Amino acid sequence: MKILLDSCIWGGARANLENGNHDVKWVGDFLTDPGDTAIIQLAFSEKRILITLDKDFGELAVFRGISHCGIIRLIGFSAVEQGSISAQIVEKYKLELSQSAILTVEPTRVRVRLSS
Repeated sequence: MKILLDSCIWGGARANLENGNHDVKWVGDFLTDPGDTAIIQLAFSEKRILITLDKDFGELAVFRGISHCGIIRLIGFSAVEQGSISAQIVEKYKLELSQSAILTVEPTRVRVRLSS
């Protein structure tokens, strides 16, 4: 899968995903942060799943109707946990993500919102 990691995700998380043969870009490598709208649009244009800590992306997708290819929001994980959790979620929920689902991932549960 193609994945875009938001700048709020620990850069080291990239290695876990790349070890799973995913094509990963990290916004933290950009010279400047382009802002949430540009990030979600970039992810969509490159057909990437967006992984973030920021709830604003779900709001952009749901309430403003901005197109996306799937969003994973992590809540309550340490920086060093983010990579392994992301890799597990991408694998376990690949069908839902291929349908542009929004996943909210917490240590004790995963909420899945399918695109309508």
